[in-house]
Amino acid sequence: MPAHLSPVIAATARWPTRSFPAPGGALSTALCEIQARQAVTVAARLRRPTPVDAELVGLAGPGGATRLDGVTGAEGLGSEPWRSWADEVVASRAACLLSDAGLAARAVAALPPGSGAYHRLLFPDPTDRRAAALLRRPDLVSPVARLHEQSLPARLGHGSTPAA
Repeated sequence: MPAHLSPVIAATARWPTRSFPAPGGALSTALCEIQARQAVTVAARLRRPTPVDAELVGLAGPGGATRLDGVTGAEGLGSEPWRSWADEVVASRAACLLSDAGLAARAVAALPPGSGAYHRLLFPDPTDRRAAALLRRPDLVSPVARLHEQSLPARLGHGSTPAA
C-alpha cells in the first residue's frame, strides 16, 4: 500500500468510530476500529488504485470531515488535525461496505491479489457484529453511504461476482 494512503486511512477510519462508537468496553472499541479500518482500507485502495493516485492525495489532501459531519448532524465536533485527512468518498464507500456484505465481497475481490486479509469485514462473527452494531446498521449510516453509494458499484462493474 502506498505510504501516502496511510494518513488518509487512519483519519478516515477514525471518523466513523467517533461518529458511530462501539457499545461496550475496550474489546468492542478495538473490534469496531478493526472493522472500520478494514472497510476504509478497501475503499481507499479502490479509490486510489495506483501509486500516482496516492501521491496526488498526498499533495492535494483528501478534503476533510466537514461534509460528513454535516450529513450526520455531528457538526462542531472539533478541529483536531486528523479531521482534515478524512476522505469523504472513502468514508461513504466504507459505510456501504460495512452495511452490505455482498458489496464488501465484490470490493475485496476487485483488489489486486495479495492485498491483505479482510476477515472481520467479510465474515464478522457475532462479537464483531455487536462491536460494530452502529457501523453496520444501514439505517444509521445511510446518510453517509448515500453520498457516494452509486460510485462504488460502478467502480466494481455490474458483472462482478461475490467472492467465495
